[in-house]
Amino acid sequence: MGPQVVPVSSDPTCPPAADVVIVGGGIIGTTSALYLAERGLKVVLCEKGHIAGEQSSRNWGWCRQAKRDPREFELIREALALWRGMDAHIGASTGFATTGILFAANDASKEASFAEWVRDAAGAGIHAEMLAGAQLAQHMPGDATPPPAALWCASDGRAEPQKAAPAIAEAARRRGAVILADCAVRGIETGGGRVIAAVTECGRIATGNVVVAGGAWTRRILRDVGIDLPQLKVRASVLRTSPVENGPEPALWDHDFAFRRREDGGYTIANGHVNVVPIVPDSFRFALDFLPALRMEFASLRLRLGPRFAAEWREAARRPFDRPSVYEEVRVLDPAPDNRYLAQAFAALQRRFPAFAQARIVQSWAGFIDATPDAVPVISAVESVSGLVVATGFSGHGFGIGPGAGHLVADLITAAKPIADPHPYRLSRFFDGSRPRPMAGL
Repeated sequence: MGPQVVPVSSDPTCPPAADVVIVGGGIIGTTSALYLAERGLKVVLCEKGHIAGEQSSRNWGWCRQAKRDPREFELIREALALWRGMDAHIGASTGFATTGILFAANDASKEASFAEWVRDAAGAGIHAEMLAGAQLAQHMPGDATPPPAALWCASDGRAEPQKAAPAIAEAARRRGAVILADCAVRGIETGGGRVIAAVTECGRIATGNVVVAGGAWTRRILRDVGIDLPQLKVRASVLRTSPVENGPEPALWDHDFAFRRREDGGYTIANGHVNVVPIVPDSFRFALDFLPALRMEFASLRLRLGPRFAAEWREAARRPFDRPSVYEEVRVLDPAPDNRYLAQAFAALQRRFPAFAQARIVQSWAGFIDATPDAVPVISAVESVSGLVVATGFSGHGFGIGPGAGHLVADLITAAKPIADPHPYRLSRFFDGSRPRPMAGL
């Protein structure tokens, strides 16, 4: 079972019409709803399960610029600025704090790669630096075997995934948005090359704009309107601990583990070098598209044939809108965590940091990351269907960049000056021969 999320109640009625319908109640959907509602649009957000039920509550909670793909520099820089003011903006706590994030460089090759990244980031207005020796020890006291060097981004931070999207959803409601939980969008009606309605299990909503921010479900949703989005799932496992006294404040990514301090005094711990890729029918369809990413991340990915293959085979069939959809059959994707990998990560952390010796594992969970071939998100209007905007494929980076992505969605819908150049996130890059390649990975 996933982590306990702050509950968000559903509004009692489904409006017959709206300016915008948002499919998905994660961090992208809720921030999109907030910024659209603040611009005076009538917004309905539909979530098939509960708000932040899937990866938006199951991620690490990192809000990072460090080690980002350069194509994300501008958007993540703006997203961090939005995070810093988010609590005051919405009048509620998201748990955001600026703590800094470290990426360990355990060999000369990695150190050189990080140093090059620091130079590239500086050109985009993101300050980072390489630390070693006493400087590094200052940020990670008690580390028994510190790395030779590390990439340090002091302006990075963290927020609490189990409370952030719910708090933003409630703020969007106070601005006039309608929030419908347990209300799946069965499909999108189109006519004359444009959106005309969203058909939900609660009723039909006439609208000229639909935002699909369905995370790992987005490919399935778009396929019904003739869009063949290359997207696969990656299963990532996480644990949380009991409170730890005198533990490190910044977050750290190292080879055997990654951690960040939680608001409750415990730690969220995982291993970013051990993720599982379920083999599904789409794995074969998109094998060539994802081959560069597989080569880049081969040592960090575990390909597994399991029940997801049969599940996605069954789910692929299109259904009429007057019948229950696959989204109603599976309200929340709740995969089992890889507890063996988590135990190894926790043991490695305890060997490095004596402060964790008495900590205990309180809970573990897993979630599905929505990945694209270049590990860069799609935040884009759909050229073939006017009024349809897609925001997906955040490839494990979505929580931190979420406010910036939601703002950009609102910019696209309202034809406002974009918060960041949308060109790197265009959907058409997968169909126009660009064949973009990954640069930073998951």
